[in-house]
Amino acid sequence: MQKKKRTILKVFNSITDFTATKKTIVTLGTFDGVHIGHNAILDKICKVANSESLESVILTFFPHPRLIVSNNYDIKLLNTIEEKSALLEKKGIQNFIIHPFDKTFSELSPREFVTQVLVEKLNIQKIIIGHDHKFGKDRAADFNDLINFGKEFGFEVEEISAQQINEVSVSSTKIRNSLLDGNVALANEYLGYSYVLTGIVVKGNQLGRTIGFPTANIEIPEDYKLIPKNGVYIVTANVNNDSSDSEQAKQTVFGMMNIGVKPTLGENKLSIEVHLLNFDKDIYNQKIQVNVLESLRDEQKFESFDALKTQIESDKQNTIHYFENLK
Repeated sequence: MQKKKRTILKVFNSITDFTATKKTIVTLGTFDGVHIGHNAILDKICKVANSESLESVILTFFPHPRLIVSNNYDIKLLNTIEEKSALLEKKGIQNFIIHPFDKTFSELSPREFVTQVLVEKLNIQKIIIGHDHKFGKDRAADFNDLINFGKEFGFEVEEISAQQINEVSVSSTKIRNSLLDGNVALANEYLGYSYVLTGIVVKGNQLGRTIGFPTANIEIPEDYKLIPKNGVYIVTANVNNDSSDSEQAKQTVFGMMNIGVKPTLGENKLSIEVHLLNFDKDIYNQKIQVNVLESLRDEQKFESFDALKTQIESDKQNTIHYFENLK
């Protein structure tokens, strides 16, 4: 059986950077989490692109448009742009455009958006969009307006069903709520994969090393990334080792992660620390991807440092048993 050729995703940080080599099929959206609710939409885009020889394009905006047009809107996202790009590539999408959303862009009239963005830049043949989608300045145009523009400029408009839109919305809400509640297992069920935290390993206070539990302190540059509830979690980690040991870069390491403010030690700054099992490489300043598998317990304050150490040892044994049971 012939192996399916892997699609290489092209990422563009602006619409102006994109040049279509042929006609495109486009959809707009945040696609935050790229979860199971998105599957039907993404599968449809890839299928049509293949059958009609079109380029598939996901157009999204950053920052989130509501952060620009609404002063009191605040939301943490499930994916960083890098994480989202990797997920879309796995789905088979060919082009991912993250266009900067600012006041100037928000002032584009519906006609200007269609002509300047969809027609002139994206060379659109077909767009798949929700019936309740609004676009242009003050969100003045709707699905019916887009159909009329399609007739005028020669592109097709296909509706994403209300059920599919609801699946995306419901899944996104449940994933966020589950992570904030510490219910990682349920979040992963809706995602269709393990929730990911990606960051750089930085130096911490190295206290864990003195009690036999050295940790990799992770700094996540993107302040919009949703961090799960404070607590201890079972994880796997992939480290981008820059040494000549290329196999190490591919290795998946088992571990446990603590998210919290270390109340027993009297600290109040949030930190993310991972203790990797059977791993002693120097990985400072390297990228690490942590896959959050299961919650062990909530964060708690212990009566003494020794009590904390005893609990960490118990957490480690529970983590080991978890992975042994997977075999």
